Amino acid sequence: MIRKISRRQMLGLGAATIAGVALSKSSAHAINHGGSGADYQPFRGYNPQRGSNRPYWEKSYSGGPVDVKPLAPVLPGRGYKPVVVPDGAALPFKIVDGVKVFHLIAEEVNHEFDPGLRAKCWGFNGRVNSTVIEAVEGERVRIYVTNRLHVATSIHWHGFNLPNGMDGVGGLTQPYIKAGDTVKYEFTLRQYGTQMFHSHHDEMTQMGMGMIGMFIIHPRNPSPEYHVDRDFSLMISEWAIPAGTSRPNTLEMTDFNVLTINGKVFPSTSPLLCKTGDKVRIRLGNLGATDHHPMHIHGHHFRVTATDGEEIPLSAQWPESTVLVAVGQTRNIEFISDAPGDWAFHCHMTHHVMNQMGHDFPNMVGVKPEGLDEKLRPLLPAYMTMGHTGMDMGKMAEAMPYPRNTISMKGASGPFGDYISMGGLFTVLKVRNGLKNYDEDPGWYKHPPGTVALKATDEELRRDGIEVSKLTVDGGAKRRPDDKGNGHSQH
Repeated sequence: MIRKISRRQMLGLGAATIAGVALSKSSAHAINHGGSGADYQPFRGYNPQRGSNRPYWEKSYSGGPVDVKPLAPVLPGRGYKPVVVPDGAALPFKIVDGVKVFHLIAEEVNHEFDPGLRAKCWGFNGRVNSTVIEAVEGERVRIYVTNRLHVATSIHWHGFNLPNGMDGVGGLTQPYIKAGDTVKYEFTLRQYGTQMFHSHHDEMTQMGMGMIGMFIIHPRNPSPEYHVDRDFSLMISEWAIPAGTSRPNTLEMTDFNVLTINGKVFPSTSPLLCKTGDKVRIRLGNLGATDHHPMHIHGHHFRVTATDGEEIPLSAQWPESTVLVAVGQTRNIEFISDAPGDWAFHCHMTHHVMNQMGHDFPNMVGVKPEGLDEKLRPLLPAYMTMGHTGMDMGKMAEAMPYPRNTISMKGASGPFGDYISMGGLFTVLKVRNGLKNYDEDPGWYKHPPGTVALKATDEELRRDGIEVSKLTVDGGAKRRPDDKGNGHSQH
């Protein structure tokens, strides 16, 4: 027998169900975080100090009370899997009376973006864009910041729930860290996630010189879904370094010509090494000046699993092959590396996969320069017309004369002898069957026979009825006869 339920009864059942779910969630969190440090209120979950009539989502505004009892520190490899920082490293720490103590040093760094390009930058502990602080939710951290620069600074903990006086805005929440001084920041980590840190004094100059980093906070009691085999931390940034110079131009606002991952440009970006079947997390942070970056991976789909706000529930995650990382944001993506090969991973803004691009040249595409070089070389012996067939100059770019400390158009030789005409925000995801060592580059992928796009043979063309005998190439533009027998360009 089917029993009819009134609208009033239906609403009552719905309210009861919601209340039951909320109660079960808060009970679960109370169990997970009980024991020592029971006063600790986790970032996620119901906060009884707000009162029972407060919506669950309001937790994201403050993270709970400031004066919480910290939990015991956790060691890497025991309570969490350390992140992998290609071309960088996690900051070392020591434990003093139950507090994790870090020492961050702001200093000038003679940084190598690539063997052909160095610049005098500012960074942390001898690195630029690639210093990572790593800790665990509930820990008490004490971070000493020593200023070895000749100017004042301050450090902001980007996206953190912490006491106002620890927020790191020079002049607003604290005095400046003057040249030569050391300042102490100390707070309890009341959240987990992929966060960042950066200078918050004269930001345009200091962040533009490289004073940025990632801050990874692992959950205290991770769910099974949190486990991954490979956990990468990648900081995206942009620079203006005019050709032939050796200092970033921090006055530039729009026209950036060096784009980096952890302070490196391709081909100097280290590949991301994975075994076939690994569950992979890539943490992407963007502390550039103005540019957003749609980061695209080849050969795989991923799920967007977290923002700088918090984890995204499994039911709300969505599949992508490109994720937009805007200025000031972090995004976590996760996927299974189930397709062996060398897969490109890069920003999909096309001018962000080039190095030290020239912006002041006219559009030369399609120009026919016959005789021009010969006429100009008596006046300019090294003159060579460029850009009329596009900007893919291949290995020729390496042999061309450039101003010192310049890597314009630099890419890398690939496995087929052709040039990979990429730079900047570009790296390679290398997936291998049975990879035994994550620390050693396995070299280029060896493709199984019949799995590479190669030049078609005449036999294949005839077999499939493809007529190409009338196609010619003239000055880079393909021409074919039209219905009246007259040639016309497809360019």
